[in-house]
Amino acid sequence: MNEYMRMAIEQARRGIERGDGGPFGSVIVKDGEVIGMGHNQVLKDDDATNHGEMVAIRNASEKLKNYDLTGCELYTTGEPCHMCLCACMWANIDKIYYGASIEDNAKIGFRDEKFEHIFSGRDKLRGNYLVNIDREACLDLYKEYEEMDKTIY
Repeated sequence: MNEYMRMAIEQARRGIERGDGGPFGSVIVKDGEVIGMGHNQVLKDDDATNHGEMVAIRNASEKLKNYDLTGCELYTTGEPCHMCLCACMWANIDKIYYGASIEDNAKIGFRDEKFEHIFSGRDKLRGNYLVNIDREACLDLYKEYEEMDKTIY
């Protein structure tokens, strides 16, 4: 398993154990150094935009004291929703590695597919900008999440 995806899974696990939100953790890396981390905190903060990717972007930007994350890669347990995907592009993140797919996210109760049908275009980014890795490890995390007493939003 990729080292950074393992860290993203740990971030997600920490968040779901605390009841912060869904099983979504993210890590941002630049030149082999982790510069940002985050997990979904939608429920914790009552903030629909506080997805793992958004938290990691804020964390990395604060550390670098710069909104421009050129040269960075993001590792995330679930394929980013459109909001997070666009935020990554606005931040100039070079590449996104994701574990579970939009379809996998839907299977555990999240509405990503609904937005994919409305906005589409993601297929133009897959394989080049959006790269799938370690799907099975992320699906194991999703199984843990499904077995928990949780709030779906």
